[in-house]
Amino acid sequence: MNDQSKLDDEAALSGDIQVPQLPSLAEATRVWLRIGCLSFGGPAGQIALMHREVVDERHWISDRRFLHALNFCSLLPGPEAQQLATYLGWLLHGAKGGLIAGLLFILPGALVMFVLSAIFVIAGDVPVVAALFFGLKCAVLVIVFEALLKVARRALKGKLPWLLAAAAFGSLFLFSVPFPAVVLSAALVGALAPGVFSGGAHGEVKSGSPALLDAVMAADPDYAKGLAKSARRAGILSLAAWVAPVLALLPFAGVYADVAWFFSKMAVVTFGGAYAVLTYVAQEAVEGYAWLSAAEMLTGLGLAETTPGPLILVLQFVGFLAGYGQEAGLAGAVIAALITLWVTFAPCFAFVFLGAPAIERLQEKRALAGALAAITAAVVGVIANLALWFGLRVVFNEMQAVGWGAVSLDLPVLQSIDPAAVIIVLLAAVALFRFKLGVLKTLSLCSLAGLLLKVGLGL
Repeated sequence: MNDQSKLDDEAALSGDIQVPQLPSLAEATRVWLRIGCLSFGGPAGQIALMHREVVDERHWISDRRFLHALNFCSLLPGPEAQQLATYLGWLLHGAKGGLIAGLLFILPGALVMFVLSAIFVIAGDVPVVAALFFGLKCAVLVIVFEALLKVARRALKGKLPWLLAAAAFGSLFLFSVPFPAVVLSAALVGALAPGVFSGGAHGEVKSGSPALLDAVMAADPDYAKGLAKSARRAGILSLAAWVAPVLALLPFAGVYADVAWFFSKMAVVTFGGAYAVLTYVAQEAVEGYAWLSAAEMLTGLGLAETTPGPLILVLQFVGFLAGYGQEAGLAGAVIAALITLWVTFAPCFAFVFLGAPAIERLQEKRALAGALAAITAAVVGVIANLALWFGLRVVFNEMQAVGWGAVSLDLPVLQSIDPAAVIIVLLAAVALFRFKLGVLKTLSLCSLAGLLLKVGLGL
C-alpha cells in the first residue's frame, strides 16, 4: 500500500472525506433567472436551454435524471417546461429551490406580457416591439431544431424507439390524435417492453464524470428523504393556495369569479401544452364569455409565442382583456390577469411537489423505467410536431387546411413565404452552428435583424 492510499484510508476513518457540494441557492437562482429571461420559443427551446445550462455546461443534473423528470412532467397537465424547472430546482435545493425555479420561469414572461397587453389595449399597435420579437421568434426555430437533435440522440437507441417517435409525430401531425392518448400509448408500449427502452433512453453527462447531484446523493443517504418531506409539505400548501381564492370568489358574480373558475378548469386539462387547449379556450372565451374577439385571441397567441416563458401565458392575455372589457380599465385588467396567473400556475407546483417524490422512489422499477423512457422517445415526435407547426407559421404568412379521409393537416400557402423570416432563420443557423455564438448573442443578433428588416427596410 502506497503513502497516498494510507492517507486516504486515514481520512476515511477520521471522517475527513470531503462531501461534494451542490451550488448555492444564490448561484442556482441566477441560473434560473437567466433561463426564465431567455426561455423563448415554447417547450422545445425551453427544454433545450435548461439542458444546456444544468446538464451540458454545469453538470449539476445527469441526463438520466433530467430525462426522467421530463418524462414525468410530460404526463402532467400544464406547461411541462415550467414544471421541469420546478422539479429540477427541487432536486437541487428542496421545495424552496423548486419554488424559486418555477417562479423565475414564469415571472419574466408574465411581466413582459403585462406590458404588451397594456400597450395593446391602449395603443393597439407596437411595430417596433413586434419587429424585435419577430427576430427572436425566427431565431428560436434554430434553437428548437438543436433541441430536437439533442433529445433524439439521447432518447432514440434502436429501431423501436425510432418507430415510436415517428408514430407519435404522425399521430399528431397527420391525424390530430389527442396528446394524452399519444403519451399513454407510448407508456403502455414501454411498460410491456421495458428492456427495449429503459436501457437506451438515458445517457450520461458528456464529460463522463458523474453529475454533481448524483455524487451528493451517493455521499448523503438522507438527502432524498429530506427532499420528499419538503415536497409533501409544499404540495399541500400549493393545493390550498390554489383552491382557497377560487372558493372565496365563486359566491360573487362577475368577471373575477368567472376567470377564477374557468382557468382553474383549464389547469387540470391542459395536457400537451398551450396549443392542445387553445381551441377550447378560444371557443369559450370568444363565444361563451365574449371576453375578446377571435382576432384578439390570435394576437395574444402571437405575443405569447414571442415572450419568454411558457406559451400558456396567452391565458394571461385573455384574462387581461376580460378584466379590461368588463371591469372598465387597467386596474380591472391587472386584477383579472393576476387571478388567471394564480389559478393557472399554483396547480403546477402542487402536481410536481406531490408527484415527484414518488417518481424518484420508483425510478429503478423496470416497467416504470421502460414506460417513462418510451414516453421520452414519443416526446421526440412531439417536439418535431411542435417545431414543424411553429416553423411553418413563422416562415409562411398563410396556411390552408387539407384533408384526405382521416388525414387532416394545415399546409402553407407557398406564395405567402416571408423573406425576412427566411433571412433571419438562416442568420440564426449560421450564428449558432457555424460561429457558436451561443443563445444570448444569437437572440440579440436576430432581434436587431428583425428590427432592421421589418421597420428599416419594410420587408
